[in-house]
Amino acid sequence: MEDTKKGGLWTLRYTLMNATYFVAFCTIHACAAVFLLDRGFSNTEVGVLLAVANIVSAIFQPVIAGVIDRRGFLTNRRFIMISVVVILLGSVVLLFVKDLKAVIFAVYALIYMIQFAYQPVMTALCFEYQKAGSRIDYGLARGLGSASFAFTAFFIGRFVESNGVTVLLIVNIITMALSFVLALTFVKPMASDEASGETAKKAAHNGLISFAKAYPAFTVFLVGTICFFFAHNMINDFMIQIIRDLGGGETELGYANFLQAILELPVMALIGFVLKKISSNKLLVVSGFAFLIKITILIFATNMAMMYLSQSFQLFAYAVFTPAAAYYVSTTMEDNDQVKGQAYVTSAITVGGVFSNLISGVILDNFGITVMLVTGTLVCAAGTVIGTIAMTSMKHSSSKAAL
Repeated sequence: MEDTKKGGLWTLRYTLMNATYFVAFCTIHACAAVFLLDRGFSNTEVGVLLAVANIVSAIFQPVIAGVIDRRGFLTNRRFIMISVVVILLGSVVLLFVKDLKAVIFAVYALIYMIQFAYQPVMTALCFEYQKAGSRIDYGLARGLGSASFAFTAFFIGRFVESNGVTVLLIVNIITMALSFVLALTFVKPMASDEASGETAKKAAHNGLISFAKAYPAFTVFLVGTICFFFAHNMINDFMIQIIRDLGGGETELGYANFLQAILELPVMALIGFVLKKISSNKLLVVSGFAFLIKITILIFATNMAMMYLSQSFQLFAYAVFTPAAAYYVSTTMEDNDQVKGQAYVTSAITVGGVFSNLISGVILDNFGITVMLVTGTLVCAAGTVIGTIAMTSMKHSSSKAAL
């Protein structure tokens, strides 16, 4: 009973860290265009800022992960604390700077990049603490994080309409202050000396070539991940255009976003049970096919019911991919490569989004929605083939077997 109580407290604290993270993710990432357009940026300038921030984030994540994996001063917990302070201070600066576009560009790009960069570190933190003896239900905590995003997305628009974009900055400041306190008190139990010594003996694979040789299946799967999220981001970034083509508007956009986010909760909450029946590498293959079905439905969609049907496949696509990828990294990689593994997943997701941003809009402007969706489907299909081969036919690790 005591162990169960302690496990519940660890899960609760980690859940609150996830909740604060995803509330801010909604106000910083999902509402980026809303904020920047209000500050006088053009659509082109918004696109450039987000592309720059995403590219820098994709490069920065594995670099910082390599530093954390060396087990020096910079730990998962300390990097999270540094990140939330940067976002908090950046939001304070933006609260007072309203006309200097160069300053706004630099500060917003920084907090956008940092907020994305510490997402894989949050995941690595959970598995680090689990191995040190903390009983944390990752799937439940991550699912409730998605739920916090869903409810924030549902309500934040009304607050912004009534009070202006300053609301977004105030929410950032409050959530980051709370997140800092949570991280400050989230102290890891002492791991055994034997386990710590064993970790120290094993060399980290900090170079990309060295990492790829150690984890060939994972490295190839990252190519498939880029393809999955090319399609996934195509739908998310241009959803309003797709919905308008189906006769809907901003209200239906809110419903669609809420639907896909809230559906993630039950799947992520039950992922621990599912993983006892189906291995993480097989679940990643399932998620790839779900991404493909999700975008294929939209090619043939003629009404909003089919749009909602497409969004419901979030149950098997993103909702399965996220925890399955986290558990796959945790069970196939050495401790000194854990943070890098989580970071490479997020980097691949980011790269897929950057390519989608650069290509999808051009196709949409010149050839229309159907051609854009067909392109996304073909790219996703290629990713599904690549991902299936990687997870079913290739070597997962030089020293561990995949779950």
